[in-house]
Amino acid sequence: QVKLVESGGATVQPGGSLRLSCVASGDSLNYYAVGWFRQAPGKAREMVSCINWHHSTENYADFVKGRFTIVRDNAKRTVDLYMNSLKPEDTGVYYCAAEFDVSGSFCERLARYDYDYWGQGTQVTVSS
Repeated sequence: QVKLVESGGATVQPGGSLRLSCVASGDSLNYYAVGWFRQAPGKAREMVSCINWHHSTENYADFVKGRFTIVRDNAKRTVDLYMNSLKPEDTGVYYCAAEFDVSGSFCERLARYDYDYWGQGTQVTVSS
């Protein structure tokens, strides 16, 4: 069992930066793939990024490539999402999710939503 808690959401101006953190309790994050998702008002949840447990695979949605970076620290049980050059369309609730994945292959396909564990979300608003 893994419990996930996100933090770091805020209101920022376009072009600004944020770091979101996902902290796990219960089981360690070893052998878990972790993904970040977002959901804007009135829209479906969409995948943002994914990282496998041994750091060999990072995957990003096209709309964040070159702007966002996912970083994990298994010892600290954290997976951070560094967001730069933020745009108004990045506004939404950001969620992290985890899935047990010893093989490390879960993140090879980005558009996966079948994670077993989800956090409660943190709000990001990009507005001038």
